[in-house]
Amino acid sequence: MRASFPPTARLHRPSEFAAALKGRRLARGALFVVSTPRQTPPGSLQEARLGMVIAKRMAPLAVSRNTIKRIIREAFRQKRHELPPRDLVFRLHTRITPCSLSELKAQVRSEVDSLLDRSRR
Repeated sequence: MRASFPPTARLHRPSEFAAALKGRRLARGALFVVSTPRQTPPGSLQEARLGMVIAKRMAPLAVSRNTIKRIIREAFRQKRHELPPRDLVFRLHTRITPCSLSELKAQVRSEVDSLLDRSRR
């Protein structure tokens, strides 16, 4: 099966983000919190959908924010067919410490993989 990332696998509206962020917390790591809405009408979702909140206050450099988003998208794209059909919002809740881009990529990828595995349950 081809692991693509179509527009149907993303959250688009502010109301979708708000519902997920006000919902329940599925997993929490050192950098991210993964949230999902409390109520999803049965049959309304056919696949998992992704949303990201990466604040400038937590990652001041644009290159860091873009790298974080790229890594989350890629990890989700590879595992989205294994996830239950629900909305997932990754929110960066810890300020990123200055480090090399390769260190940031490794740290973010390992945490995102573990959070996706935990949210699969």
